[in-house]
Amino acid sequence: MRQQITKLGFAFTATTGLVGLAAFASANNLLFLLFAALLATLLISGFVSRLGLAGLELNLDLPDHIAARSKVHGRLTLRNRKWINPSFSLHIVGAPESGLQDKLYVPVLPPRGSLQTTVELWFASRGLHKKNVFWFESRFPFGFTHRRAQVRLEREFLVYPCIDPQPEFHFALSELVGEMDARRRGRGNDFYRLRPYSAHESARHVDWKATAHTGELQVREFASEQDQVVTVFLDLHLPPGANHDWFELAVECCAWLVLNLNDRGMRLRVLTQRFDRRLPEEVTVYDVLRYLALVEPIFGARLLSPDDANLSIAVSSRFDEAAAEGWPGPRLPDPLSYVRSPAASSAGR
Repeated sequence: MRQQITKLGFAFTATTGLVGLAAFASANNLLFLLFAALLATLLISGFVSRLGLAGLELNLDLPDHIAARSKVHGRLTLRNRKWINPSFSLHIVGAPESGLQDKLYVPVLPPRGSLQTTVELWFASRGLHKKNVFWFESRFPFGFTHRRAQVRLEREFLVYPCIDPQPEFHFALSELVGEMDARRRGRGNDFYRLRPYSAHESARHVDWKATAHTGELQVREFASEQDQVVTVFLDLHLPPGANHDWFELAVECCAWLVLNLNDRGMRLRVLTQRFDRRLPEEVTVYDVLRYLALVEPIFGARLLSPDDANLSIAVSSRFDEAAAEGWPGPRLPDPLSYVRSPAASSAGR
């Protein structure tokens, strides 16, 4: 427990000291009585203040899934374990790592009583959060001191990478979805639909009966034989001297792509130099997000080669080396480069 004397406390203490000096100097019984009353007030203030912060218990229930830089709501429970004494005028403050942004004020908490309230939490970074420190603060009863009692929640919780979209994320996803649609229309043996003929298409898929009926060239489209697998590759290599912020942006991009492609019902392969899992056969999207919450860069990590059978998208800082390995694609603004598979690149051209 820490305490800090307030301006009012300094003034009251100085007044008590002056009254005491005057009482001893003049030997006036009335001043001695006043001096005793002032000292008793100081003692009672300290005792009541410490008693109000004693015997308090705090618990915080968090959602199962928390993303960085996204507001979430948790349930905070405050209990008074004392049998007789209530606690008055409490403020609950969280350390920056705790996620609690605003002070909470509790006017009174009765003995053996509890209070539950919904709080808004915000975490700045991904990862495993262990420093769950909170403070009980009070100036009760007279405001002479500002007392703080620390409480630490003995619980660890995981925060996923930020999944807020950015313009370059949308660009990468739109290019990939366009290539997936092209493959879905162009392969397979099951009839998909009839549509008007487009320039530079092969004439072998022209439906002559529909063409004669409508008077315009009509083309048959066929559905793909199986769902396309999309490989999302996160390069863990961090160039020497590079800012760590670009790697955090790369992790966020990968998390956003995986989440959005999974919501579209796509089969995914998430690949890094130390992770290779398929969705939904082997893991769920939350397993991938948990991995991305803890992933760290690797200096000098070997660049992997793409699987030619899958549509692929890579997030990497070494654009030229990735192109040499078979990951060509557009170079986007620094500090992040996105590269796509050769098929996607040719489709874009």
